Amino acid sequence: MNPPSIEFVAIIQQNGQMNAAFVTFPFSTEELFNKKGLVKVKATFDNKVEYRGSLAKMKSDSHILGLTQEVRQQLGKTFGDEVSVSLIEDKEERVVEIAEDIVVVFIENPEAKALFDKMSYTHKKEYIRWIEEAKKQETRENRKIKMIQMILDGKKGI
Repeated sequence: MNPPSIEFVAIIQQNGQMNAAFVTFPFSTEELFNKKGLVKVKATFDNKVEYRGSLAKMKSDSHILGLTQEVRQQLGKTFGDEVSVSLIEDKEERVVEIAEDIVVVFIENPEAKALFDKMSYTHKKEYIRWIEEAKKQETRENRKIKMIQMILDGKKGI
């Protein structure tokens, strides 16, 4: 049986001067999830945009949940707007889908693959998205080579 979702309404806040947004989680993660730190969640904003993220404690009294630029665009909302949030704890393993041409590069570089496998879901996702966002094939090829070098150099993410 699925746990009941936690629902609240919040104002989208801007993170400093950055084009980054978040909402404040108005409940205790300790009471709800038995966790003080990061809590992985599946959230739905305004009953239409789904998002997998984390409740994080960022030098604040309460946890916050980020709203990516993409989520804000899908909602048609920005800083200062009200948004309804429905979330549950995300206990599914997070897996990054890796395209075949990237898999081949890893087969050729088993040391880099071993280091990549130890990375967090977020760092893996950053690397793969960086390669997949390349518009030209040449750029994609260059990024695959750079990724292997960066991983071998100990760089955790882009």
